[in-house]
Amino acid sequence: MASKFTLKDHFRESRLVNGRLLFSGLLSVIIFGIVIFRLVYLQVFEYEHFDSLSNRNRVDIEPLPPQRGLIYDRNGVLLAENIPTFSLEMVPEKVPDIDQTLKELSQLLALSDEDIDAFKDRMKRQRRFHHVVIRQRLTEEEVARFSANRYRFPGVDIEGRLIRHYPQNNLFAHAVGYVGRINERDMELIDQKDYKGTSQIGKTGIEKQYEDTLHGSVGYRQVETNVQGRIVRELMSVPSQSGDDLFLNLDINLQRVAADSLGNYNGSIVAIDPRNGGVLALVSKPDYNPNSFVSGISSKEYGELRDSPDRPLFDRALRGHYPPGSTLKPFVALAGLELGVVDEHSKTYCPGWYSLPGSSHRYRCWKSYGHGMVDMKDAVAQSCDVYFYDLAHTLGIDRLHNFLDYFGFGHRSGIDLPNESEGLSPSSEWKRASRNQAWFPGETLISGIGQGFNQTTPVQLAHATATLAMRGISMQPQVVRATRPAGQTDMNLRNSEIMNNLPMQNSQNWENVVQAMVEVIHGARGTARSVGKDMPFKVAGKTGTAQVFGIAQDEEYDAETLERKLHDHALFIAFAPADKPEFAVAVVVENGGSGSKVAAPIARKLIQQYFGLKVDE
Repeated sequence: MASKFTLKDHFRESRLVNGRLLFSGLLSVIIFGIVIFRLVYLQVFEYEHFDSLSNRNRVDIEPLPPQRGLIYDRNGVLLAENIPTFSLEMVPEKVPDIDQTLKELSQLLALSDEDIDAFKDRMKRQRRFHHVVIRQRLTEEEVARFSANRYRFPGVDIEGRLIRHYPQNNLFAHAVGYVGRINERDMELIDQKDYKGTSQIGKTGIEKQYEDTLHGSVGYRQVETNVQGRIVRELMSVPSQSGDDLFLNLDINLQRVAADSLGNYNGSIVAIDPRNGGVLALVSKPDYNPNSFVSGISSKEYGELRDSPDRPLFDRALRGHYPPGSTLKPFVALAGLELGVVDEHSKTYCPGWYSLPGSSHRYRCWKSYGHGMVDMKDAVAQSCDVYFYDLAHTLGIDRLHNFLDYFGFGHRSGIDLPNESEGLSPSSEWKRASRNQAWFPGETLISGIGQGFNQTTPVQLAHATATLAMRGISMQPQVVRATRPAGQTDMNLRNSEIMNNLPMQNSQNWENVVQAMVEVIHGARGTARSVGKDMPFKVAGKTGTAQVFGIAQDEEYDAETLERKLHDHALFIAFAPADKPEFAVAVVVENGGSGSKVAAPIARKLIQQYFGLKVDE
């Protein structure tokens, strides 16, 4: 059998192999050329770009938060400061079992569920090698207890930080306000780069109004980091600039006398230097402790404040609406004199009631058997309602409204605090626009004695009183007196601003009304004679009582049968000395009943305190 064999074509195989080698070589050259070209492109043409990116990976910028400016009263007493505090903090990546560690810490330091929930929420927003706060403001006992057990908690330590503190606690709660944690709403309003490294911002009061001044300027440091983001070394730094310190017109001694004088009553007291508009005292009660908000108030504590029927979080001085009652009468009297409706000798007969022409409805005077014949001075001194019913009716609501505009009724006073309310000074146009109703003559009468639709804030009432004291020179109310840049000793005083200089055809009208207010306190039949006892100078004032609810024609007001919340509000305005005023005050005591018995003695104590007299016990 013949055997099979295959003849090989060596030439063809050699040519195939050489072709493949040539192709592989060309492909390698092309690929190598592309790599070389790319390397040259990256190293030469894109060098600066990638060098910058490399530095960004290697170099990090860390913010250096500024120290917040301090706040002082006019005497240099600290009202807001920055104090060191100890906080319990954890580096999560160094803790083997976070839940177990938290459980043991809870047993040692009595951590609440809110503390743990807040920590876990913060941990989600931080890198695992960063410090995360577990709880702030540890007591000395808690610091000592943890220090003795620190070996049991790797990755957990105590750090010292500066936090805001209000050493006067409740006393300036509404005026100074407080700082709190920056929330989402704040983030929408602020320039976020200015708050790098800062967790708190002014929420209310001076802290909010002067946030830009108090906050300061953020600094930064440039650090080199490794691939995990840990700091290797510091390359350079620009220090932060602390915020300016603020010096207020508020006087701690006046503020304390005002707050203490209100006792268990709710209400507000505002005192102003009429010469420059400086706010000397600003009290709203009930109040609260602003320190509770600095590090985050508990839900339980906030709920108690929010749901309290006394509304301690509500700033009555700026936002409380009260009928001015008879404290409006000096302004109505001045309107009558200036507009030529009456003169200082014009008299009205008061039988104890007043009726409109053609009507049998009686508008009662507070004195049921009447005051007899009274002129303007008698009417203010004795607070005769009938005189002002008749005067208001003659003036008409629109002329009265326009005149009260001069004193800022129904307008914001311009005080340097946030969220001030306008109050309400009614007019026929206002009622038509807001209620689609006509104005009735009877509403003019009760507006003339500060009731009805009239609503004023204590700040507004104090500002109007100061303007009256200065015979028409209206100064803008100012809480902040001066600023002091960080690291300096000299203060920059704020300029006083004249808001208006009221036009009066007869300057004697001012003196006639002021003398009528002096009669309120120093006259034989004045409604607040107790205020002027043993005073070394003349004081001008006016009592006021504002009804909380209406009384029918055939009913009598009997405070003893009513709940306290239904008692009349007690009001009083005053300025002293009457001829050269330095001090003006408005007192509003909610459900106080009588302006002469409750509100006026409070004003007397403030006058005594301001002028260095012995304060009544």
